[in-house]
Amino acid sequence: MNNIKTKFSIKDLENLSGIKAHTIRIWEKRYALFHPNRSDTNIRYYSLKSLQKILNISYLNKNGYKVSKIAKLNEDEIPLLVKEISDSKLYDSSAINAFKMSMFSFDQSLFFLTFDKLLSKYSFKEIFYTFIVPFLDDIGFLWQTDTITPAHEHFIVELIKKKILVNTEKAINETKKINKDHTYVLFLPANEIHELGLLFVNYELTQKGFHTIYLGQSMPIDSLEYLKDYYKDITFISSFTVKPESDIINNYLQKLHTKILKGTNNELYVSGRQVNAIDTNILNEKIVVLESTEAVLNSLCHKNQKVS
Repeated sequence: MNNIKTKFSIKDLENLSGIKAHTIRIWEKRYALFHPNRSDTNIRYYSLKSLQKILNISYLNKNGYKVSKIAKLNEDEIPLLVKEISDSKLYDSSAINAFKMSMFSFDQSLFFLTFDKLLSKYSFKEIFYTFIVPFLDDIGFLWQTDTITPAHEHFIVELIKKKILVNTEKAINETKKINKDHTYVLFLPANEIHELGLLFVNYELTQKGFHTIYLGQSMPIDSLEYLKDYYKDITFISSFTVKPESDIINNYLQKLHTKILKGTNNELYVSGRQVNAIDTNILNEKIVVLESTEAVLNSLCHKNQKVS
């Protein structure tokens, strides 16, 4: 079982703040900004408080403050200065750092407070693309470098998911008329659990008044086939983040084509990291491969404008 991470190596600080480990060591020696602890085996490590401090210093440094000036501030003045600067800016890059801290400290109150602060300046869509997507990219990198545990990732992803679901429910309640001329079916392939992008696509389509059927994770192809009996004009939408594996993805698409697309007006839109493994030679006009969630929505928007 993974332990909850409260001790950080200098490499962890580098990964989280973007400040090189060499630079952190220099700041540590020259300005005594950090005071690392030592394990029983004499290995240096940093606390959650040190992580908060390096994130704040990184933010101030990027906003024109020299480290020599930051070092003269006392411990309480640094976060206050960060708040003062972030409150005055239209684009508040400190929000991503706040999301990181909420993730590591398992602090849902900090997450919701940060999110609500952003809502006073941005729409939900703007928050998703401007802050959530870059943050999720950071999570992917932190996962690859073993900086975060599954507990951290699951905690923050569930909080983001709640926000998407709440806004989707709000969109449903505010939609006066649903366009049922066309149906959008959103699903993930077997053993694929990364659904935030797909949830957001569902939110956007719902907000625009389209008829959506959200099926979620690990949907068998045979189950998708049943939908053809109920709807004549379906756009299937999926996201391949880690599944299907590269060696079977082309066969998977061919099976999807045979089961749900062939001989119909149906289409399939797919995006995600795994689409790079798709052999484009097997694709036809019924399968549209795109790089990102935003690209899927832009393509669908363009298609709907042409139809209307």
